[in-house]
Amino acid sequence: MEMKIKYKRVVIKIGSSSLTHAETGRLNLAKMEHLVRELSDLHNMGMDICLVSSGAIAVGRAAMGIEERPSETSIKQACAAVGQAKLMMVYQKLFSEYSQTAGQILLTKNTMVNPVSRSNAKNTFEELFHLGIIPVVNENDTVSTYEMQFGDNDTLSALVASMVGADLLILLSDIDGLYTDDPHSNPDARLLKVVDTIDENIYGMAKDSTGSDVGTGGMATKLTAAKIATFSGADMIIANGRDVRILQDIFADDYVGTLFTANENPNFNLANYIMETIG
Repeated sequence: MEMKIKYKRVVIKIGSSSLTHAETGRLNLAKMEHLVRELSDLHNMGMDICLVSSGAIAVGRAAMGIEERPSETSIKQACAAVGQAKLMMVYQKLFSEYSQTAGQILLTKNTMVNPVSRSNAKNTFEELFHLGIIPVVNENDTVSTYEMQFGDNDTLSALVASMVGADLLILLSDIDGLYTDDPHSNPDARLLKVVDTIDENIYGMAKDSTGSDVGTGGMATKLTAAKIATFSGADMIIANGRDVRILQDIFADDYVGTLFTANENPNFNLANYIMETIG
């Protein structure tokens, strides 16, 4: 299976439920190691790679012995403060084993909306790519209260893809892609391979559900991400992150998932969209 390079800059998002063990909420280190190896290999092929990683709150929860998913913002932020450092420490260690350097970027909604801070963030990304560094991005959950609205980083990853001019966004999820109906309740639900236009019909297929108590992103947030990414000129793929080797299949153009094709809209304004939809 030969991997082809038709993309130059790729943003890959992995959700909390794909990074942690369901029973304990603790990090799935074998999975993280596989992910880092796949990303390092893509980087070695000459692509700019950016990872948007959830998991800080889940990791903090496990470290602090908090069983239930916290609902209070202050507890979530405390979990994130502990968890983000732990998560990044693991990424730094794993990437270094494959002779890669990871850099941390924490973003808030205000970074995206304010033209000066957005320009500064974009310049930081460009410099990291130029230096061959793999940015690891998360929302700055310790100071931001928008985590729920970013939908487990689905939206955030699309905003990052738009900001850095990526030509592909991959959402590694706990579902194979977009189905015509909820596959858990309808055995006749069909997986859509390609979506060229995101219209009312497509929105109707996105039951806003998530099967995990760790993540927060349902299919509706993934369609929001698809709109941002495709309007910004990037392809977007939803695929199942159960086995991260699916990244090899994606770049060999032989994978199970849903491809949303780039549909650049010159009237699409990132800051306006954030203000209108995330508030």
